[in-house]
Amino acid sequence: MTHKQLGKAVGVNESFIRDLESGKRIANDDLVKRISKALGQEINDLMLAIEKEAPVPEKAVVKKATLGLKPQENKVQEMWSDALDSVLKTVPVYEYDLTKVVGSRQLPVISNKVEGYAKDKVFYLKIQENDMMGFRIMKGDIAFAHAAHEVENNTICLVEYGGKRAIRQIKKLEGGKLLLISNDGRLSTETVSEKSLKVLAKLVKLEIKL
Repeated sequence: MTHKQLGKAVGVNESFIRDLESGKRIANDDLVKRISKALGQEINDLMLAIEKEAPVPEKAVVKKATLGLKPQENKVQEMWSDALDSVLKTVPVYEYDLTKVVGSRQLPVISNKVEGYAKDKVFYLKIQENDMMGFRIMKGDIAFAHAAHEVENNTICLVEYGGKRAIRQIKKLEGGKLLLISNDGRLSTETVSEKSLKVLAKLVKLEIKL
């Protein structure tokens, strides 16, 4: 598997994978899991070590779209692909487990950011339940999100608590407590301690399924 192939499999670009190998970047937990799944083996999150194989001959690395092209045309095609990587980001769509890619969207990269967020931190979430329908967040919708771990007041996030993952609105209470709000047509609240909650992503905007 080439750097480019691995990058596409986990939703980052080729240079990001190279930076991981050289130690210039550090992978978050979600990316470590995606890389582990793509490579078919567990990767240590404290020392990301991607085993290098013998170089793949240039002629062997040919995309389906370039099959039948002459060698010179292949090089031009790959040059365009590399150039587009810096201006367009293929943003993966995940379900709540954040492991299996179920789709993708292409978004412009501006000043090395996508929608104002670091391009290696953004992704989409496919809404799996109707427990937030009162907020017009319904099963089948696609939410643009970015990786986040800090608890922010009055935000809607993908959270993990009590052995489950769900989309919830978070409100901070006194004494290290949090109020988790859902609405499946009727408003429901749960009070949990901040220590028992893990924030995985903050939802930014929603694509509604009509």
